[in-house]
Amino acid sequence: MTNCFILLAAGKGKRFKSNNPKQFTNYINKPLFMHSVDKALESRLFKSIIIVSNIPIKNIRNKSVKVIKGGKERYQSTQKALNFIKNRKFKNVFIHDAARPNFSIKLLKKLNANLKKNNAVVPFIKTDDSTKYVKNNKIHNLNRDNLLFTQTPQCFDLKSLYKLSNSNKNIVTDEASLFLNNNKKIKFIKGEENNFKITTKSDLRKLNVKNFYGIGFDIHKLIKGKKLYLGGIKIPFHSGLQGHSDGDVILHAIIDGLLGAMRKKDIGTLYPSNKVKLKNIRSPNMLSPIMKTLNKEGYFINNVDINLICEKPKVSIIRKKIITSLSNLLSINKDQINLKGKTVEKIGLIGKEKAIACEAIVALNYYA
Repeated sequence: MTNCFILLAAGKGKRFKSNNPKQFTNYINKPLFMHSVDKALESRLFKSIIIVSNIPIKNIRNKSVKVIKGGKERYQSTQKALNFIKNRKFKNVFIHDAARPNFSIKLLKKLNANLKKNNAVVPFIKTDDSTKYVKNNKIHNLNRDNLLFTQTPQCFDLKSLYKLSNSNKNIVTDEASLFLNNNKKIKFIKGEENNFKITTKSDLRKLNVKNFYGIGFDIHKLIKGKKLYLGGIKIPFHSGLQGHSDGDVILHAIIDGLLGAMRKKDIGTLYPSNKVKLKNIRSPNMLSPIMKTLNKEGYFINNVDINLICEKPKVSIIRKKIITSLSNLLSINKDQINLKGKTVEKIGLIGKEKAIACEAIVALNYYA
């Protein structure tokens, strides 16, 4: 791979009107900029990904992703990124705005294919709107058939772009402008309607969202001599939960909730208790393939609400640890998870501390 992906995420986003910078706003269950990072990684087209930001970004575990400080203006951020990679033997560079999270990997591959015979490739869309412009206080019509609304990612031969960018001292709104201002050829290809730029908060709602809900329930007896697992972690306790697996009622209830929301039967269908190879299986390993299916089919977890029903252990003591574990296992923020403790007023097996039950409601979003 001789491609580098530069993500511009240093803008102030004044029109977004938020205390939280636009590119870090939670969008479809993760920071806006991370959608572009994840797609660039998933495409496997890039040897390196450079995030240009004026705010420190932590918890990026992939070694191919680097974060550098940006400039005051967009073109200055691009110049800093190009200077950072100029000696790293890349042939091509893709420049993308963090405010466009909805492009597809198919578009990335299409751009890359067109780079084989071109030094600059830029996606665009047309408009169906009648368009005017004002000059000398007079309104004139424009022929919409001649209008191109350019998008990012825009991709270029690195040497060509570096030379143009390094000599530029003027504000430009995209890298295609550098080529056009210097009479350089650009290959324009059809972009994507969903690859719109998020400028104001109302843009966050442009995608068609469908909501699905699932409910899960599980109960297991407590037995001496077994470790207690709840929410994917071991909890210090005098007994553990009896079951064919590790008996983690929280994860089992969540799994059933996820399966219900996706209309995919139940946990017993996938993990029957009569299979010897599943004996003592850890519940995080049961959850993992469910999460892969969820991601593959384009679902996103909106929130999870959990009732842990037991006399002991006290939920207030273990709540933070369980939520942290669930956040990691479900790849969602902690504030998307709510864990409540419920007792049964000493009634029945649960009231006698001989069993623990859990119910969970899961909300999924699907962006059509």
